[in-house]
Amino acid sequence: MMSKIVPVSLVVVALAAPASATSLRGNYLEARTSDVYTGACVAMAEVNLEGQEAIMAWKISEGEYEGVDLSGLTVVAVVKASATLGDPYADFRPARSIIVIDENANYKQRFALENLAREMGGELLQEVVNVKALTVTARFEEQGYASLTAGNIIKLKTRALRHDDHLCGNEVIYYPPLTEVENALPAYTLAHAYQGDDFNSTWSCPLKRSAFVAEFVR
Repeated sequence: MMSKIVPVSLVVVALAAPASATSLRGNYLEARTSDVYTGACVAMAEVNLEGQEAIMAWKISEGEYEGVDLSGLTVVAVVKASATLGDPYADFRPARSIIVIDENANYKQRFALENLAREMGGELLQEVVNVKALTVTARFEEQGYASLTAGNIIKLKTRALRHDDHLCGNEVIYYPPLTEVENALPAYTLAHAYQGDDFNSTWSCPLKRSAFVAEFVR
């Protein structure tokens, strides 16, 4: 699936639609249960043991989707896969997921947010086991700093990577983001927890180089 290894000196940039076709833009936050910015030795030690879980969040700054204004709203996806996400030698399917919709959305906005998440999540969101509306708070501050809460089941918090986060000196962006984004920066995960009951498992995976903070356009 996602096997490209990119030097940290390069910013992960996915091709976006032409400016004239852009109808939606905002911020993106992702965290996984494996390092995404790491050396090959650490990544190989985690394969098949970590990285089957991820949280993905899109906060819309402005724009419409399916003719519905989504400005200021957030949608979140939680994924539980069958293999380390990004491992080119393993099949992550079947992958089960849930979609969490900002409870401030009205009826039409909830459908549009769900469809947006399904489109942006692609194959990772083909088997959605639950869709729920919760209080969602997402904040994006200076580069690398972001936070997300959804009800009492999801919590993410990141900060920028620092020099002392380098363990071996050979770290790279080992896994790219799970969806198309712009200006993606790997970040250090201070908090990453899912405490829901949709997968018969929960997790808390803080203190890893396992997040991306980015922008998206559509």
